[in-house]
Amino acid sequence: MGRNQQLGALGEDLAAEFLESIGMTVLERNWRCRYGELDLIARDGAVLVFVEVKTRTGLGYGSPAEAVTQAKADRIRRLAGLWLAGQETRWRRIRVDVVTVLVGESSAPMITHLKQVL
Repeated sequence: MGRNQQLGALGEDLAAEFLESIGMTVLERNWRCRYGELDLIARDGAVLVFVEVKTRTGLGYGSPAEAVTQAKADRIRRLAGLWLAGQETRWRRIRVDVVTVLVGESSAPMITHLKQVL
């Protein structure tokens, strides 16, 4: 596994722990189909949440949230539709969140949860 993959996996682990610590339930991690991958799928009460996780070691390339471009947002919507089509449960309320994880060399990770970004 390359350094970026390790960083991404660490960020997803931290994001999942954070979401569970605030009362959400992670239903799936790294759901894949031939069109792409959804990082986390979680339940927040009666709401189904598709979570994009962005992890960085610094702000040299901008904030992690800035990496969620319009093209990535469109892809998340498309993948969410595919995931939903394969489920027996019909969700009335759905949202897309972004969790950013900023991992420093000497400090604790900074986690930011942006709700309903799309």
